[in-house]
Amino acid sequence: MKACPACGRLYPVDAGFCPVDGSQLYSATQVPVRVDDDDARIGQVMLGRYQVRRVVADGGMGRVYEALDMAERRSVALKVLHSETARDAVAVERFKREFSVSQELPHQHIVEVLGFHPTADASYVLVMEFLYGEELRAALKREGVLPPARVVRMMSQLAIALDQAHARGFVHRDLKPDNLFLCQTSEGDIVKVLDFGSVKDTAENAKKLTVLGTTIGSPFYMAPEQAQGLETLDRRADVWALAAILYECTTGTVPFHGTNGPSILLSILTKEAPPPSEASRAQKHPVPPTLDAVMASAFRKNALMRTGSVGELANALGHAYGLQGDHGEWANANETELRQRISVELGRLMAARPAPQSRDVADRFFGEAESLGAEGASMPAAYAQGRPADVAFGESEAERIPMNRSWLLPVLLGGFLLAVGAVLLVVLAL
Repeated sequence: MKACPACGRLYPVDAGFCPVDGSQLYSATQVPVRVDDDDARIGQVMLGRYQVRRVVADGGMGRVYEALDMAERRSVALKVLHSETARDAVAVERFKREFSVSQELPHQHIVEVLGFHPTADASYVLVMEFLYGEELRAALKREGVLPPARVVRMMSQLAIALDQAHARGFVHRDLKPDNLFLCQTSEGDIVKVLDFGSVKDTAENAKKLTVLGTTIGSPFYMAPEQAQGLETLDRRADVWALAAILYECTTGTVPFHGTNGPSILLSILTKEAPPPSEASRAQKHPVPPTLDAVMASAFRKNALMRTGSVGELANALGHAYGLQGDHGEWANANETELRQRISVELGRLMAARPAPQSRDVADRFFGEAESLGAEGASMPAAYAQGRPADVAFGESEAERIPMNRSWLLPVLLGGFLLAVGAVLLVVLAL
């Protein structure tokens, strides 16, 4: 490894100069660590092998350091709990779970956690692979919106990572731009999902760390069922969160707004996001109307009617921009090639007529018209054969009895108001 004498950053042995400050790099063993009077860990060798070089980030639960692994001769990230957090048994268990979950997941697009250990100063540390690049949050702050080819490639890689996690029963529950890391390469970004500390394990024998009725996650990216603290939460909550991130990447704004946590959650539960083709009109990368229906499906309040997987969302995104194929191909395609393929179709797609959008909030809250059996409503592809509403009640098409639905709207509206009242009680208690 090499190190920068000015900033202390570590680099591979074939690097010549620090891209941050332009300094010439030297062997890491020849560059002394700058002592920090405010942090005694800087310069220490933790666990007998990790020389702490510098602070990378500081958060509410802990601090992240870059360190030199003197055994493997590589850089690692050390995520150390703050002393007060280390006294919280649930927080420590979540920290430990992040390591155990990592052992069961592929790491092509998920950060690898190498170890979990107690420290000499009565805390705990996660040893992780060190990533070079930036969080998606930093890219959005700098650029506002991202080019469609970059977004398609990113979402395709996320589909590969999260569909595999979901297949093993893990729901991330805290997907947001801060937890998606972009490692830049000449081909395009390699995305890595961070922080599985809030993961929900849906396996029957999984240890539960969340009290029923409580919420975990970031309000701007939280699905309705997650906002209500429902135990039925599954992979489709992650689909919603990624749809909110996709919306922000293409429009420059979050889909649901509020001045504080409760008002954001209430907006998620009772309002509709403006179609992205409308919300993005002032942005430098035009969004075709074909993306509106994709987002509407991913933002269905009823999880049963929502886009069923991250792979489905990524495929629908690419097709909305005129791409042929699927996310398995786009994840590894050169970003420049994707940009060229999208540009060929974009003019035609921008002239497409926007799909009609329902503005009935009560209908949206209860799963849209198709879940009520309305004539002419289109079912998502995943449900076209199974008709989930009928299966749930054990009723076939031939057995369905026609009925007068004149009473249906008042009953639904009454139920909706009761549901909103219950949600307000939960939200105000947060």
